[in-house]
Amino acid sequence: MKKNNEKKATVLVGGQAVMEGVMMRTPGAYATAVRNPDGEIVTERKPFTSLSKKKKFYSRPVVRGVVSMVESLKIGMETLNFSADIAYPEEKKQNENFWSRAGGVLSTLFAIALAVLLFVVAPMWVTEKLFGLRDTAVLFNISAGAFRIVFFLLYLVIISLMKDIRRLFSYHGAEHKTIYAFESGEELTPENIRKYSRFHPRCGTSFLFITMINIIIIYAILDAVVIYLTQSPLTIQTRLLYHIPFIPVVMGLGYEVLKFSSRHLDKWYVAWMTKPGLWLQRITTREPDAGMIECAVAALKTGFGDDWEKYKGGKFVAEAIE
Repeated sequence: MKKNNEKKATVLVGGQAVMEGVMMRTPGAYATAVRNPDGEIVTERKPFTSLSKKKKFYSRPVVRGVVSMVESLKIGMETLNFSADIAYPEEKKQNENFWSRAGGVLSTLFAIALAVLLFVVAPMWVTEKLFGLRDTAVLFNISAGAFRIVFFLLYLVIISLMKDIRRLFSYHGAEHKTIYAFESGEELTPENIRKYSRFHPRCGTSFLFITMINIIIIYAILDAVVIYLTQSPLTIQTRLLYHIPFIPVVMGLGYEVLKFSSRHLDKWYVAWMTKPGLWLQRITTREPDAGMIECAVAALKTGFGDDWEKYKGGKFVAEAIE
């Protein structure tokens, strides 16, 4: 498959699992397909052009990565809300009052605070308090980065035990298999799609791992510079003052690495770089059933809309998937 892919043009195709469905991004639009309690697939398509395509400044390296992440988060939250409304209409009715909406906002803020505590503060605290590595920039960030990865893996393993999350991960697998079948030019039937791997090297899961490695490198450099300029050891509070503002830069650089790797998978060193992301997908994807695959196909075709005939047939390779 790799040899054939080298001869093909790339096309922006991205995806995300949602509640009882799949969202697919295609050139100029994104579409969501969700199965409702009656067993019907409900689709929604929205035109979309990235800010990086509209203004030159936002298309610059690193900057475009930050733009892409912000846009992906916005689209992701919007499509997750849409899917929840379709998949669980009774809960939607219960959440239409002011207090329920306010509770949703507070839950989101709590989730963000918990993520910062678990993946930013806790690794630093463990490294400083238990290992006493406060005065060394490189060793401190290697240790904190290692704990960050461990905490992230434990988090994924724990949530994967939840029934709803297992179904979400199965839809993630359906998305990957459908992308593979699209790239190969197969007729998109559940039987054809099922034979493809659920592990895709251009999955955004790889972005998470790449970002964690970037954090180690960039924060080590920053800490070394600050220690040199101040000639004093750094506290957790001091590090947080500039570590958190640099998160967008880290994300932007991670995007560039992922974009580069997606176009050079034939290179041995790039293939090596993608392996941790593929290993991680053993947790974040599961084998889907036929109904889940049907949702992924519906989302992809709805996303392409009238252009489906132009893009089908294995003429293109997905540039990047989420």
